[in-house]
Amino acid sequence: MLLKLERISKSYSKDRTILDQLDLDVIAGDRVAIVGPSGSGKTTLLNLIGTLDRPDSGKMYFENQDLSAYPDLQLAAFRNEKIGFVFQMHHLLPQLTLLENILLPTLTNKKLQGNETLARAQKLISRMGLAEVARQKPSELSGGECQRTAVARALINRPGLILADEPTGALDQKSAFNLTDLLVELNREEGVTLIVVTHSMEVAKKMDRIYRLENGKLVESKL
Repeated sequence: MLLKLERISKSYSKDRTILDQLDLDVIAGDRVAIVGPSGSGKTTLLNLIGTLDRPDSGKMYFENQDLSAYPDLQLAAFRNEKIGFVFQMHHLLPQLTLLENILLPTLTNKKLQGNETLARAQKLISRMGLAEVARQKPSELSGGECQRTAVARALINRPGLILADEPTGALDQKSAFNLTDLLVELNREEGVTLIVVTHSMEVAKKMDRIYRLENGKLVESKL
């Protein structure tokens, strides 16, 4: 079991419970979609899984390690090593080239600052079809190219889990389909586990399992 959530709850006020004793099991290599209306707590859940926030109660295990016991610094190191993030907006640094943006997550780990990591970055750039624009900056790239760069950045540290929050939300339909297919292919090629939050059922249907977030709990969909 790669990821296990047990009775996770999160509230922002006494009158607003976002997640209510939620459970989730994810096996390594899974592709999971989480759908639901705006305000249902999808991004909150993804932030908890990504250790960007902590639950009010409940336990979260990653590779059988209890993450709730980790202090903040240890949690930050875990997050940088084990989890890659892809957001709706690419969040690339405008002053850096495509290659430099991809290498950003490696700067906090001296072990990753060498020729092997550079070779991996160049391999990812080629895999994403970005070789011709590797030295360009985000303002010189299309939306689809920026999102593919963000995917490469998420993969550079060889994480076990990719969390994608509405990754196609800012793209046109063709670019959205291409990015979704790319994520599925990378799931197979890299063996990385994929959890995608999305409003798009077209994206969700590319995953192995679909969960709908309802009343603070996940309900598996048969669609």
